[in-house]
Amino acid sequence: MTSRSTRTTRLVAGAAALALALSACGGSDDTADADAAGGDGGTVTLGYLPSWTDGLSTSYLWQHVLEERGYDVEMQELSEAGLLYAGLAGGDVDVYPSAWPEVTHADYMDEYGDDIEDLGAYYQGAVLTLAVPEYTDIDSIADLAADPGRFDGQIYGIEPGAGLTRVTRDEVMPAYGLEEDYQLVESSTTAMLAQLQSATDAQEDIVVTLWRPFWANSEFPVKDLADPEGALGDPEGLHELARSGFGEEFPEVADLMGSLSLDDEQYGSLEDMVVNEYGDGRYEEAVEAWLDENPDVRDSLLG
Repeated sequence: MTSRSTRTTRLVAGAAALALALSACGGSDDTADADAAGGDGGTVTLGYLPSWTDGLSTSYLWQHVLEERGYDVEMQELSEAGLLYAGLAGGDVDVYPSAWPEVTHADYMDEYGDDIEDLGAYYQGAVLTLAVPEYTDIDSIADLAADPGRFDGQIYGIEPGAGLTRVTRDEVMPAYGLEEDYQLVESSTTAMLAQLQSATDAQEDIVVTLWRPFWANSEFPVKDLADPEGALGDPEGLHELARSGFGEEFPEVADLMGSLSLDDEQYGSLEDMVVNEYGDGRYEEAVEAWLDENPDVRDSLLG
């Protein structure tokens, strides 16, 4: 962990960047208006990255649940995971509903974890992957070194600030000797998926960074490459993280979030409804439909 002085300096810098991001991004169209909603439980700010669909899906699930229980909810879009962790540590964001703190975001937890509360894990067994199309006849990351020209020497990644990007660049590529012959293309989740769509439509070879759970694994004809060196890290839980003091101020919300547990089928159907079946911003409809199909979860969250 960094020294306290260095950590404080970076917290101040992170808070400044967060303030700029908040003013630039603003809330989403579904941001709850505290005056109009009239909730009496207080206001909870949920932070998420719209292109990271685990956070998108769970944020709108919690917006629905909390508003039903009398809270006002503000939905805050941010562009990088680092800003979310800085926002939690600085108290500008109340809850990040789908964090990867055990492995993928371990660096952020080292930096900001003293000022963050872990409310619990709602999903177990999340993993980072490198993937290729099902028709590509290799099965291991180790196989990539043999023929970089087949993939134009590129691994298509996501946002520069993502933990998956850092792990791929700093751990996976060195472990398999890919640094000289491959470039990690850092862009965005949307851009990576566009490249994957284009390649699979044309039956061309491509390597992308992916993760599970994520709807793209079932939407596209892809397969995970084996990681015999273990460079991508161990499976981890997806957690709800909160700002320091949140549990004391909102004990009911903290208890609710800590009690949520989704299996693969439940998580997959939630994400699919929010991202694909309803899409185009119809998040409230998607969540209501998902709760109708998962009455046990609905009853546990709404009583």
